[in-house]
Amino acid sequence: MKGLTGAYVPGGSPLHRLPAGVKLAGLAVCCTVLLLLRPPAALAVAAVVVAALYAVSGVGVTAAWAQVRPVRWFALALFGVQLVVADLPGAVSSTLRVVLAIALAGLVTLTTRTADLMAFLERCLAPARFAGLDPYRLSLLLSLTLRSVPVVAELATRVREAQRARGVERSPRAFAVPLVVGALRHADALGEALAARGLDD
Repeated sequence: MKGLTGAYVPGGSPLHRLPAGVKLAGLAVCCTVLLLLRPPAALAVAAVVVAALYAVSGVGVTAAWAQVRPVRWFALALFGVQLVVADLPGAVSSTLRVVLAIALAGLVTLTTRTADLMAFLERCLAPARFAGLDPYRLSLLLSLTLRSVPVVAELATRVREAQRARGVERSPRAFAVPLVVGALRHADALGEALAARGLDD
């Protein structure tokens, strides 16, 4: 199920060795700090730090680019909107915050095995047993949701590029139909993988 649920890149970097809980807590702290940073210069420093973290992780340029590539058009659109409603520094800051947060979340998935992520989430969700819920299944659901976001985002990018190649870039239907079909195929593949492990009920 590895190929269906995430982009984990094996490695022995310090980031790979950190517990999943530490990385998720660090992600929450970093995203909070990004929200508090206002000057573009401060966010530029944050971008250098994120780039350094990717370098330390050793996941490679291709894997790093794959984390932000699917949202590049969204980032451009956000920049344009912010440029209209705010000013240039505000537009740069808002766009950088979103891109850096996505890059950090991607770094967590690249350096954290699905099993480790699920184990941490299952421990956090242990009190759900008192409500009659299965922590393991809940952790699996959350993990699959987290891992599926970049998959669907990448699918949207491929559909958009195919639209432009066919000259139907402005057609919402031409974008929505293949995106929904691709997402459903991904969901079916996940369902089959879960059924093979006896988790289909």
